[in-house]
Amino acid sequence: MSQTTSRTIDAAIYALIGAAATLAWWLARTHVARLPVWAPWDFSWVEFLAAWLTLFWYARGVIRLAPGERPSWLRRGAFAVGVLAIYAVLETRYEYLAEHQFFFNRLQHVTMHHLGPVLIALAWPGAALKAGLPAPLTRLATHPLLVAIVKVLQQPALAAILFVGLIFFWLVPSIHFAAMIDPRLFALMNWSMVVDGILFWCLVLDPRPAPQARTSFGVRAALTMVVMFPQIVGGAMIVFNPHDLYGFYDLCGRIYPELGAHYDQTVGGLIVWIPPAMMSVAGLLLVLNAMRRVEEQQFAALPADQRPTRPTFDARAWTG
Repeated sequence: MSQTTSRTIDAAIYALIGAAATLAWWLARTHVARLPVWAPWDFSWVEFLAAWLTLFWYARGVIRLAPGERPSWLRRGAFAVGVLAIYAVLETRYEYLAEHQFFFNRLQHVTMHHLGPVLIALAWPGAALKAGLPAPLTRLATHPLLVAIVKVLQQPALAAILFVGLIFFWLVPSIHFAAMIDPRLFALMNWSMVVDGILFWCLVLDPRPAPQARTSFGVRAALTMVVMFPQIVGGAMIVFNPHDLYGFYDLCGRIYPELGAHYDQTVGGLIVWIPPAMMSVAGLLLVLNAMRRVEEQQFAALPADQRPTRPTFDARAWTG
């Protein structure tokens, strides 16, 4: 494909995304009640363009990579599903549910902070995004200041504190109430969940060994367990609290008022408690699997006369 043809296709896709965003913005302002459930409820230019442009740049990067360097279809699918899962809880009718029922809000945050970022991290999309991003964004992403900030935020101790701390910071009743009634704080809450989730899970699920990765497999495995127990305790505190901590959802009007405020709070607490703990266990297994693959690759790279009888960590010994 010639450079001129490529630029023409890129311009057409940018125009299509821009037109779709403009149409979605207009419909959300003038005919929101008539829109289907998958359409934006409270349209956000940033969220809409961030999702669809990222998917476009990723696809363009995959095409630009050499065939042997392209990610597998499974990794491509994981990236697309991860981005679309976050988009679905932010830019569809689901956002209305999350604003009017506590347990829907907790499901939204589990998707933004755990499920979506885990799938994005598993895709390990850095090479494809680097190949597909416009040059100015590539320079921004590799700017020394931004790289230094990310390096600080991904220090294991700080990463764990931020990961757990941000969840419960936004769950403090007075802060949660302020975020639910202030659109700017609401957007900040959601974006902090997404960005922190991606930073944490990309640190933990890095498939490379140290020193290419920021830390060792052992530390990454420990991180999955360190963040699990505070979430269990915090969720249990919400579940077993006899007081109505989030009664202001009554002011907004709950989607299912017949369920009762305490039932809503109990289910929301269980969502804080159980799915994140399950994701931590899954994360631990993924870290161990990455370690197994690296050690088997290192074993295969050794000269035949230097190989031990079997790899130090050989999955065949316990999986057959």
